Amino acid sequence: MNKRLVTATLAFALGFSTLGAVPGSTEVKLNQKEPESSFLGAVPAPIKALEVSAATVNVYNNQKAVDAKADEIIRFGKSLIGKATYGSNYSYTYPYQFKCASFIDFIFQSKGVHLGSRDEDYMIKQGTFVPKDQLQKGDLVFFKSSPKATVPSHVGIYIGDNKILHMANSKLKITISDLNSTSFYRDNYMTARRVLPSLMPSNPATKADYLVEDAYNLMNKAKMGSVNDERNMKFTGGGYVNYIYKLNGVNLGKTTVRDLSKLGKTVSRSNLKKGDLIFLNSTVGSSTPSRVAIYAGEHRIIVPSSDGISSRVLLSDYYNSHYMYAKRVF
Repeated sequence: MNKRLVTATLAFALGFSTLGAVPGSTEVKLNQKEPESSFLGAVPAPIKALEVSAATVNVYNNQKAVDAKADEIIRFGKSLIGKATYGSNYSYTYPYQFKCASFIDFIFQSKGVHLGSRDEDYMIKQGTFVPKDQLQKGDLVFFKSSPKATVPSHVGIYIGDNKILHMANSKLKITISDLNSTSFYRDNYMTARRVLPSLMPSNPATKADYLVEDAYNLMNKAKMGSVNDERNMKFTGGGYVNYIYKLNGVNLGKTTVRDLSKLGKTVSRSNLKKGDLIFLNSTVGSSTPSRVAIYAGEHRIIVPSSDGISSRVLLSDYYNSHYMYAKRVF
């Protein structure tokens, strides 16, 4: 069995962007270090940032744990300076290629925090709103293409001292910028979202946290096909889901989407909890589910299919239209 989450304070623990280039600016230079070893729906309608007084901290993760995870993500992101090119054909292996949002997705995912999207239009809907004067390390900072624009065109990660780490454009590539350095950052600042700790496991970890961690950890190890062979880690979509739940003491005993859809209690989309089963159809309007996914919290789902296992968000147009219902099985 794979390594488990632990409950100690410091232990915790995909569409790409079609926009995101930033005009040239004066940047902060860092020493370079060696790096550690599609689907996307249409862009949604303009959104309005959630207006609240301040971002909140998950009661199950204290600030020390959040800071440690943010530092880990930022440190890895900095290690990629000078080692990636700017482009739409993103590559998560060396030689790296990113746009702004796919860079953010990669550095978070590499440190165990799955945003489930390579698109700033969906990232901006995750986490909680943060006032500009309350930014902290690890927050996502969003910009518009012009002061009058209503959708985000760029995203970076706040690293402290009024600076962001981001994939700026084809010239600057991955760099560090001061939020007051040019008119682009000053005039086109849009909003910020705090995704740590809401995308992290609870502390102490719950059964659902363990289950989701197993599902993420086995994404690149399990092989999808037409048979279920646990010894060789080969599964159908339903078989993979059954295996993950069995690892965590939940005996579903079913390996087909149809049979899994008959289990548990139906829950509303507004009441989804980590560990719920999500059922999707292949044809919009169909009453027959064709795929099952695991809800990972904060709009994210882990979706097994013949193409492999993916981390996605229910916010995307595709999953919004193909979502059918959810079941709670424990």
